[in-house]
Amino acid sequence: MSTLDHNEPDDKMLGSHGSKEIDASTGYEQTDIRVTGIVVFLTSLAIFVAVCGVVTYGMGKLINAHMNKEDGPNGKWTKTAEIRELGNLPSNPEMQNKVAEITRSFPTPRVQTDDGNQDVADLHAREDLLLDNYTWVDQSQGKVRIPIERAMQIIAQQGLPVAPAVQQAPLLAGDQKPAITVPLTSGFARTGYEQDLAAAEKAQEQQRQQ
Repeated sequence: MSTLDHNEPDDKMLGSHGSKEIDASTGYEQTDIRVTGIVVFLTSLAIFVAVCGVVTYGMGKLINAHMNKEDGPNGKWTKTAEIRELGNLPSNPEMQNKVAEITRSFPTPRVQTDDGNQDVADLHAREDLLLDNYTWVDQSQGKVRIPIERAMQIIAQQGLPVAPAVQQAPLLAGDQKPAITVPLTSGFARTGYEQDLAAAEKAQEQQRQQ
């Protein structure tokens, strides 16, 4: 049974190099790298980058031409703004003011900058201001809107005014008199956004009290 010495190189492992011994006394590789391969790679890379640049530039020109064709010439409500002149907006207040000026020139209605929750909250805040305070309805005639709490106290003391009875027309065949089983509401309801704000304020107030 033949044995293979692990210290001796195998002819199959050497391949085309044969049994040529490698001189390791110098401590480094003596064969130079082929410059031709590097030149071919760099040339191919440069050609690839150039082709990609030309293709993307041409695509941009085609897209801009198509958009300009669809938009048409500038009219009463449109104008061309050079965005590249604006520079770095976060660190340039002058450019920020220019953007704000361009935005203000857009006709209404404009797209909301948030999801609309703040607009609804502002609307309800104005409604609360009318519900909770005395406000003028017609100052020339001395008409004043009173707070809802005061109105409820007056109604509790004096009762609701009795309206004159109105004779209803007879029901037609097959008609039924509607029955109201639930109290009517004004349709005013807080949004989830406002409920979350109220809950957060209530939690903060409880923490301060503790």
